[in-house]
Amino acid sequence: MAVVFGTQLAAGVLLATPALAQDWDKLLGNWRLVSFVTEDVATKQRGHVYGERPSGYIGFTPAGRFFAVLSGDGRKPPQTTDEQAAAFRSMIAYTGQFRLEGDRFVTKVDVAWNEAWTGTEQVRFWRVEGTRLFITSAPIPNPNAPGAMMTGILVWERE
Repeated sequence: MAVVFGTQLAAGVLLATPALAQDWDKLLGNWRLVSFVTEDVATKQRGHVYGERPSGYIGFTPAGRFFAVLSGDGRKPPQTTDEQAAAFRSMIAYTGQFRLEGDRFVTKVDVAWNEAWTGTEQVRFWRVEGTRLFITSAPIPNPNAPGAMMTGILVWERE
């Protein structure tokens, strides 16, 4: 009962202003991944870390939960320990409560494919144009280029 009341109270506070309510409504629902590129913060060079055609879905629930599952293009069932490690590196999956802060949504991660994300806040910048949702991550360390920072640039289609 306390959890339900807390969720209703949080949603009520969030929806108290018309602008936030409209933003909330724009995000709610499920979205299918259209494209995903990374961009080096310093050089602006772009790449397809997850291949040309990665797959994925995200969702924003009325209760304030965000979830994401993405996988790289061309994945095959792993047969060896090395292939399992490669499969782990070719996906992203996490969930948590989210909040809106203008053009940002912040997810307090409570479950993730990479345990280092659990307990963190993941910041994303967003905008909706028609049936498309454009998301850019805040700069993060590039796991493939030590010392470099990158952003993720994702395009989603409303399902």
